[in-house]
Amino acid sequence: MNIAVVGATGAVGETIVQVLRERKIPAERLGLFASHARNGVLETSSEALEPFDTVFFAGSDEASSQFVPPILERGGVVIDNSSTYRMRADVPLVVPEINAASILPDHRLFPVGNCTAIILCMALAPVRDTVGLKLVNVATYQAVSGAGRGPLEEFDAGKGAFIRNVVPLIGEFGDDGYSGEETKVRDETRKILDLPSLPLYATTVRVPVRTAHSEAVFFETECEAPVEALAQALERAPGVVLHREGVVTPREVEGTDDVHVARLRYAGDDKRHFQMWVVGDQLRKGAATNAVQILELLIARGPR
Repeated sequence: MNIAVVGATGAVGETIVQVLRERKIPAERLGLFASHARNGVLETSSEALEPFDTVFFAGSDEASSQFVPPILERGGVVIDNSSTYRMRADVPLVVPEINAASILPDHRLFPVGNCTAIILCMALAPVRDTVGLKLVNVATYQAVSGAGRGPLEEFDAGKGAFIRNVVPLIGEFGDDGYSGEETKVRDETRKILDLPSLPLYATTVRVPVRTAHSEAVFFETECEAPVEALAQALERAPGVVLHREGVVTPREVEGTDDVHVARLRYAGDDKRHFQMWVVGDQLRKGAATNAVQILELLIARGPR
């Protein structure tokens, strides 16, 4: 198998390369591409990508729009971290621990969901499967890495717009007053969980944290349930770590792949209303690790 990574010099692209090596993905050739050639990274072009069976995209929507169609036309597989194709009705939005069965034999395009939505869904899927979901409200506290390599380097240098500040706007405001990020979280969570009408309301905030996103989640279930039932469901869920006592912070989970849940509790006296605190690394499970896990699923299923 020949594998390429487009956008290999960005924060997500570099992490994809790291995760491919960590998880020992069997690649005969690994090609690294970016918008400009430098230090062993080649300039992206359709011709340069032709020898590669599987191509990861970790760059702009423009790059995905330009280079993905020729790869699909020649029968290649694309795993795309941009938002370009996520909401297409004919492609799955795969989080392997949740909806691996949504992959069909003819699928060759695999968008990777919004990082905040992936982390949220990892915590909500066990609830959905146990007692159903009726309503979700979430306030997110999103790491600087989600804004890209430039802001992350500024943050590491003690500079930039996110030092000693929080910014309650990620993306542009829409006509409905919600930001682009808030709309993505709503729409993509619905798609991943296969709950197209789920009422979900998000407020997304950039905070001075390096790579791990945190989320304060308030949710209503379809049925009454004891907290213990949800706790046990979360403990059984692959890729989820439940903290029955204390808290977990973004600094503690940086560089790891699990999604952590703490402070699971009732919201008032109604046994259908709950709260929880969710934390996960945006570059890893929110992006690169999820992408590589999709490739592992494809490899396990054999030749396409």
